[in-house]
Amino acid sequence: MARPVKRKRPVKKSKSSFSGKTFWLILSLFLFFVIGIGIFKFRDGMLYYLGFKTDSNVVELSAEERKLADIRIYEVLHRHDEKAFGFDVSEYQSTINWEETYSIDESFELSFVFVRATAGINKLDRRFKENWKGAHERQLICGAYHYYRPNENSIAQAANFIKHVKLEKGDLPPVLDIEQLPKTQSIDSLKVGLRRWLQIVEAHYKVKPIIYSGESYYTDFLKKEFKEYPLWIANYNFWRNDLEPDWLFWQFTEKAQIRGIEGMVDVNIFNGSKNRLLLKCIQ
Repeated sequence: MARPVKRKRPVKKSKSSFSGKTFWLILSLFLFFVIGIGIFKFRDGMLYYLGFKTDSNVVELSAEERKLADIRIYEVLHRHDEKAFGFDVSEYQSTINWEETYSIDESFELSFVFVRATAGINKLDRRFKENWKGAHERQLICGAYHYYRPNENSIAQAANFIKHVKLEKGDLPPVLDIEQLPKTQSIDSLKVGLRRWLQIVEAHYKVKPIIYSGESYYTDFLKKEFKEYPLWIANYNFWRNDLEPDWLFWQFTEKAQIRGIEGMVDVNIFNGSKNRLLLKCIQ
């Protein structure tokens, strides 16, 4: 007698497995969500660009890069329109027509400028004297900064700055720009040199200097030992829109366009109004 044939039961699919279509659907929804956040976050800048922005004649960026930079710049400035705006220059900006440096896109007034004065033990910025003179004649609130070279003597660097920079009532405190790590000394030795520069310059001008650096550099190497000094922080993160409470200045872009200056320019926001900025100046 033939035995009955056993039928195999259908294998049930695990509830935890999902098809490739499901994966791509989830990924698409996630990307749509991220793009949507970006559009909402920078909606004012996009509307400004689409409605009012004129053609750019700056060639350092592609058309798309220029568009994105302009959108972010407008968005950040728009969010902080109660604060004071400024920029910083050096010999790399070539000759500046200071009489035209009144605003960004005729929408945001420029109130202050930082001018590079010196670098290392013997470098004088080739355009410091003309920029310093032009900025004062333009009646901007002016500050001078020293580009610190970690592998050169700190006392000689302080002397170089003091030799060339005369600060007066109404000027901003001197600035120490530190961006590089040392090649021939330890981090601890670098900190000793920075401290010497700051102390010598403070004793000469009778005002506490400002430290300029990138956010990561400052956090990793300087914050613990130099937290008593006013901060000017560089952070160009596309998604950052606001200053930290302890930042005196925020350099949020290096890609701005300012009438009267060729090429791209760094733009800064002071963490307060223009009247408050005046109180930070040498009295």
